[in-house]
Amino acid sequence: MWRQCDIPEHDRPWYEMLPAVAMDYKVHIDAGKEDCYFQYVQQGSTLYVSFHVIRGGDGMAGFAVRNPRGEIVHPYQWQASSDYTDGAAMGGFYAVCIDNQFSRFASKLVNLYITVIRYEEWEKFTKEIEDLNVNMNNFTGTISTVERNLNAMFQYQAHSRNNEARDYALILDNNAYIWKWSVLQILVIVFTTSVQVYFVRKLFDIKTGSGKSRI
Repeated sequence: MWRQCDIPEHDRPWYEMLPAVAMDYKVHIDAGKEDCYFQYVQQGSTLYVSFHVIRGGDGMAGFAVRNPRGEIVHPYQWQASSDYTDGAAMGGFYAVCIDNQFSRFASKLVNLYITVIRYEEWEKFTKEIEDLNVNMNNFTGTISTVERNLNAMFQYQAHSRNNEARDYALILDNNAYIWKWSVLQILVIVFTTSVQVYFVRKLFDIKTGSGKSRI
């Protein structure tokens, strides 16, 4: 497991240095498998992770988060959705793992939403403004509040998209289920009708014999 001191600054992805990073994924987890995804987090940042099973099997999966030391900070639980927040994350790569080992036959489609917010960047911005002898405390405070509200809104939108995707997947599954059963019932009706017609015609079959009837 990588730690912050092990990763040179120039080797980190460019977007990891931004004040805020938000990622929304849809991942496919095979039956009986576990997949882990790694997200680099700056020390002191706020990490938020949520997962939601969209479709597949019983609609549930295991979800866990490990910190850069390999410690499980969010233990596995078999459920349809879950989230985790770390307001003062340690620097390094966090592992977000989705476990589908309890499901031996059904794969799962999972929505994974991750945000990393560096609120201290706003404090640095305030200090830079103060160095320029410009009093912008109210302005920067408003920006910080807006940033927090936007983050909360993004989380709410992620949950809404998860619910919408799951409902849409459920509609598709129900439509396929109804279509298959309708076709099966039509075939059964056609087969039953054919059998009935066959036996009814057999009742009216008249066999003519060559012998004469005796009185």
